[in-house]
Amino acid sequence: MLKKIGVLTSGGDSPGMNAAIRAVTRAALAKGIEVVGIRDGFKGLVEGWYEPFDRNSVSETIARGGTILGSARLPEFRNEEVVLKAVAKLQENGIDALVVIGGDGTYKGADALTKHGINCIGLPGTIDNDIEGTDFTIGFDTALNTIVECVDKLRDTSNSHHRCSVVEVMGNRCGDLAIYSGISCGAEILITPETGYDEEAVLEKLRYLENQGKNHAIVIVSEKVCDVKDLADKISKATGFAGRATILGHIQRGGSPTPNDRVLASRMGAKAVELLVEGVGGQCVGIKNNEIVSMSIEECVNMPRSSRKAFYKLFNTLV
Repeated sequence: MLKKIGVLTSGGDSPGMNAAIRAVTRAALAKGIEVVGIRDGFKGLVEGWYEPFDRNSVSETIARGGTILGSARLPEFRNEEVVLKAVAKLQENGIDALVVIGGDGTYKGADALTKHGINCIGLPGTIDNDIEGTDFTIGFDTALNTIVECVDKLRDTSNSHHRCSVVEVMGNRCGDLAIYSGISCGAEILITPETGYDEEAVLEKLRYLENQGKNHAIVIVSEKVCDVKDLADKISKATGFAGRATILGHIQRGGSPTPNDRVLASRMGAKAVELLVEGVGGQCVGIKNNEIVSMSIEECVNMPRSSRKAFYKLFNTLV
């Protein structure tokens, strides 16, 4: 019988992680299961940075961004001996199972622990929306809203000065934040891993827009695809627009989670506890067609990326 579970957050923080921690804690306590919060991800797991949680431990956290448990990366967790050390520490503290919240790397750590007898359930906590097995990840909606708010403000000043704003958004080689914000903000040009980067085509498109009487333009760029500052300089030299680069950076990670992210994280956290009570491990939770589902972590991390063709077709139709 399941008596005690742990919960941790790993990798980059994302808004809604606290809502997930809260849901896991309260759903478990409601079933008479003890809960332990583990500080600083897998590093804290190995080092034994554990703290007993009660209902009050997660009070007033659902609206807070970041993660109250902290996060840290531990590349060494790929090594068998480090995993075994974590297993020993969990057993020493009487922890039967674990809920881990993070991205692909976090999932792989959870799968390794499950294979060594500690049932783990993964929750997709990342703003990038780059995890398969789920339509949306915890934090994506909040980050998207932050981007849209920033780009809307940039458009106002861009329009006043005949500028082209080149805006870099996060994504970690996934174009979802870019395509969703591009559609939401009415951007003129989109550059993502899926579209590729054709510099001359971008400049030609901007010259065409200017000839059509366009007074300003917004270019949304996924990180790691091109140098936005360099592109902005080239726009200034090759078109009539004054190019200006804006890198939104880690502001996209912060802020109070949207209601959508709070509800999503709460539903996923409760599902994770249900699975552990059923004796399930090595699975991750997702949302598909507004239904909370689960699948094996191994299957999830090896799935090919689902197509976003419909979104790019929509974007091109609306430009």
